[in-house]
Amino acid sequence: MRILLISAYEASSHKAWANTLMNGLGHHEWTYLSLPARHFAWRIRGNAMSFAFDPKFKPILEKPYDLVIATSMTDCVGLKAFCPDLQHVPWLLYFHENQFAYPASDKQQGLIEMQMVTLYSALAADMCVFNSQFNQATFFSGARALLKKLPDYVSPDWLNDTQAKALVLPVPLDMPVLDEFLVSTEKSANLNIQDEPVKLVWSARWEFDKGPDRLLAILEELESRQLNYEIAILGEQFRSTPKEFDQIQAKFSHRITQFGFAPSRADYLGFLASSDVVLSTALHEFQGLAVLEAVALGCVPVLPDRQVYPQLFANQQNKDQYLYQGDLDSIQQEAKRAVDLIQFVVANDVKAPDVSQYHVRNLLTKYDELIEQYS
Repeated sequence: MRILLISAYEASSHKAWANTLMNGLGHHEWTYLSLPARHFAWRIRGNAMSFAFDPKFKPILEKPYDLVIATSMTDCVGLKAFCPDLQHVPWLLYFHENQFAYPASDKQQGLIEMQMVTLYSALAADMCVFNSQFNQATFFSGARALLKKLPDYVSPDWLNDTQAKALVLPVPLDMPVLDEFLVSTEKSANLNIQDEPVKLVWSARWEFDKGPDRLLAILEELESRQLNYEIAILGEQFRSTPKEFDQIQAKFSHRITQFGFAPSRADYLGFLASSDVVLSTALHEFQGLAVLEAVALGCVPVLPDRQVYPQLFANQQNKDQYLYQGDLDSIQQEAKRAVDLIQFVVANDVKAPDVSQYHVRNLLTKYDELIEQYS
């Protein structure tokens, strides 16, 4: 099949997902278009115009295709209007995230407009595909709530057919260098906390919705209990970062083994493979890909009991041993519970859960089966 793959906001995880599909399903003929991951609000609102009229993209969009797969940032309605040939091709809209479940922020100007672009795209697509059940549920509940607020000539029932056809298909874990680390999923944090440091890793975008203030509180709690630990703080950084990262670097430099984006993918996986516990403080997480990668390399997850995290290990026995009780009103209380769980994991030789269902070898066939429905 001739497939046009569109990523309107090419974050690093979105690029990795696109490459996984194109490399793993090479029997299809892929054409890939993307725009840089910057100017978020403008990118969502303006991507159809950027794609359709830029001389670099225009001739590519005029070629014949059998299927379009676009990320949910893509303005499907605008692209169909500007490129009429694309109106007669099936569209799959893939949701890495949605605009209805972000934590409140003073940086959300234009949020409703961004929500409307995504809502229009969902209604215009032939199928919506989500990376998690949490993502799907929050999109449809948020979109219906928005439709109920609009003044007239609108109904939340317009989403019924779209929701009935929607499905969940996670981003695959594509870790080709896994074997070189010789890591077993039986790895655990089996350490004497007094003799060897517990090796923690935190890997997320350096933005407020990943809870840097909560990470700072957890590190302060670890220090107050005089626990022996070290931490690698990884993740994608942008032009401006929350002030907490400067505070963390200043106060805990003696604990930090890596501060910032890893030099390479292999280095990044090396940090994960050498760690005992993967820690999350996120206020916003739709799949938890970085956590899943760490767990695949043997890290025991220590995660707040919110967002997608309770679903990640829903089929595991004793899944609660990986989750600490979140507290949105008290960062200090949440930090204490997170450190309690770290101590429990170490003292009880807790094993990393099985995440093989997310591996590329188990998910690519499902992607291919979905694509073949449109052949």
